[in-house]
Amino acid sequence: MSDSHNQNMTHQQESHQQATLNLSIALLERPSVTPDDDGCQDILLARLEQAGFDCEFMYFGDRDKTGEHAEVKNLWARRGKADPVICFAGHTDVVPTGDVNNWTYPPFTPTIVDGYLWARGAADMKTGIAAFTIAAERFVANHPEHNGSIAFLITSDEEGPSINGTVKVIETLEARNEKITYCLVGEPSSTDTLGDIIKNGRRGSLGAVLTVTGKQGHVAYPHLASNPIHAATSALAELTAATWDAGNDYFPATSLQISNINSGTGATNVIPETLEVIFNFRFSTETTEDELKAKTHAIFDKYFKDSKASYDIHWKLSGQPFLTPEGKLVSACQQAIKAVTDVDATLSTSGGTSDGRFIAPTGAQVVELGVRNATIHQVDEKVEVDDLGKLAQIYEGILENLLLD
Repeated sequence: MSDSHNQNMTHQQESHQQATLNLSIALLERPSVTPDDDGCQDILLARLEQAGFDCEFMYFGDRDKTGEHAEVKNLWARRGKADPVICFAGHTDVVPTGDVNNWTYPPFTPTIVDGYLWARGAADMKTGIAAFTIAAERFVANHPEHNGSIAFLITSDEEGPSINGTVKVIETLEARNEKITYCLVGEPSSTDTLGDIIKNGRRGSLGAVLTVTGKQGHVAYPHLASNPIHAATSALAELTAATWDAGNDYFPATSLQISNINSGTGATNVIPETLEVIFNFRFSTETTEDELKAKTHAIFDKYFKDSKASYDIHWKLSGQPFLTPEGKLVSACQQAIKAVTDVDATLSTSGGTSDGRFIAPTGAQVVELGVRNATIHQVDEKVEVDDLGKLAQIYEGILENLLLD
C-alpha cells in the first residue's frame, strides 16, 4: 500500500474510532440487564431517523403493572424499499454483573484504561451495535442514493429466554413478506485479533430433562425399593459414549454433555424415588433433531424394558443448525476485513447459539462478525479501544461491497 493510502486509512479509522467510542459509552452507561433495554434503543432510533431510516418499536411479552408497554422492546429500522436488504442484527441487553465489588471498575461506568474500554456489554455487544450504527451513518452520508436497503434488527431479549425478541420480530416481518437478504450479526466473533474469525453458521442446540422414577425405600432393603440412579447408570454410560455423527467440512461432530444430575433425599440410608438428569446436544447439519431423539429413546428403552423404574424425557429445541456457505456475503466480509486489518479471516461454526438461528430459516445469508470474545460474560469485560474504529470501517466496507455497483 502507498503512504497516501495508509494515511487516508489511518485518518478514517481515527474518525470512525472516536464516533464509535462516544456512542459505545452512551450505550454502556445504561444498565440494560436482560430483558431491560433501559433506553438504549431510543438512542439508536434518534440517530437512525436522522439518517433517513423508517423506525418502529415492536413490543412482545407480558405487560408491566402500568399496562403502558410490553416487557421486551425491539427496534426494526429500514432505509430503502428495494432488494437486497442487508440487516445489522444485535441486542442491547446484557447479562447480570454478579457482585460489582469483584469488578476493577464499576460495570456500568465505562472506563478507558490501558487501551481497553471496560464495562458490562463492552464486548457482548454494545460496541458492535455502535460500530454498525456509525458505519451506516457514514455510508448513507457518502452514498445517499445507494442500491437496496439497510436495516437494523435490535432486541433486548437475547441474553434471556429469547422468546419475545428476534424470533417475534422475524415472525412479524415474515407475515408482511418483508425479507432480509443478508444479515450481519454483530456478536463478538474474533478470537486473537479483530476480524480473524467469521462465524458463518452455528450448531443446533437440543436440550433434555430426563426424569427417572423408581420407588423410595431403605438402603438395607433394596428388594423392596427401586433405585432410579442404578436404573439409569448403564443407559447414561451408553448415551455419553455414543457417536452421533462425524461432522463435515463446516461442523465438528455432534456432541452431548450432561450438565446436571440431581437425586437423593438428603439422608444416607434412603433410596430416592426420582433422579433428574439435564443434558444437551450441540448438533451439526449431519444429524436431525428427530434422529437425536429417536436414538436417545432407543438407548433408554433398551435398559428400561425390564426395569421396575420408568423414565420420561422433556425436550427443548433452542435452535436448528444453520450454515451460510462461501458466497456473496462471506466474500464481502472477508474483503472488508482484509482492506482494513490485512487479516485473512477464517470461517467457523464453533461456539454457542445466537439470534442468527431465527433469521437463517427465512432464507437469509447470515454471518456473525464482531470484536474479540475473550472476556464476554466475565467480570471485567473489556474490549480494545483501537478495534472500535476498525470495526466500524469494516462494517462500512461490507455495505460498500454489497450495495454499490
